[in-house]
Amino acid sequence: MKPTVGRRVIIVSDGTGETAAQMTKAAMVQFSDQNIFFTRYKNVRNEAQIEAICEDAQIQKDLLVYTIVSPQLRAFLLTQARDRQIPCVDLIGPLLAGLAGYFGYEPKSIAGLLHDVNERYFHRIDAMEYTIAHDDGKEMNGLDKADLVILGISRTSKTPLSMYLSHQGWKVANIPLITGFEIPKEVFAIDQRRVVGLTIDVQDLAMIRRARLERLGQDKGGEYADPDKVNQEIEYANQIFRKNRRWPIFNVTGKALEETASEIIKLMASRRLTPPSA
Repeated sequence: MKPTVGRRVIIVSDGTGETAAQMTKAAMVQFSDQNIFFTRYKNVRNEAQIEAICEDAQIQKDLLVYTIVSPQLRAFLLTQARDRQIPCVDLIGPLLAGLAGYFGYEPKSIAGLLHDVNERYFHRIDAMEYTIAHDDGKEMNGLDKADLVILGISRTSKTPLSMYLSHQGWKVANIPLITGFEIPKEVFAIDQRRVVGLTIDVQDLAMIRRARLERLGQDKGGEYADPDKVNQEIEYANQIFRKNRRWPIFNVTGKALEETASEIIKLMASRRLTPPSA
């Protein structure tokens, strides 16, 4: 069969049209002898837009492929296409009808929901990548893009807490407080309302550190897990926190990760500093 010259498929969507475009291109693999091109109309939300599109399609009897969730707009497009003898394919209407029958209630019929879901998904991936790159003070560049900056001494759950929050869409940088080392100047250049500190009771931290050394097969009697040394580190952190009273301090002693995260999220929400996807 000879390829047909200049045939056009018009994608019509109340969202981005990406779903309809990808499905149509996947189907077109089965008609590889056809020479077609695509025109995409996005964010179609009213009858005037549909009427204008159908007037365009009527000239060459282009194929209309559409994903429109509003039953009223779908019905209007179908009527327009029939009146103008335009071939059309409804990609989402039959699926919505089938799902409605299966679940026993009508769909929301709100345009653009898939786009919103995708936006939130990609934002969370971005947040996770940011958090990994800014774990344990490894990277100070881009600290101003953090939704949250966590400070604390070793083994106060900075990394697991940061990763937990990143899965909820938070870009988190965590920075260790080390005796004798100054806090990076970049911390003081960002919005101080986004900085929080973590603290813990001495005995609990000493026990956590001893358990870690045991897992690593190392000597449990060194300074790292010594209560006196641990107490010095905690006091050093507390001195820093007292000098920077705008930073809220969360005591993680005996708390589940989710509990501390919930407290932080609640505080940030009260300050209206939550990220878009959280």
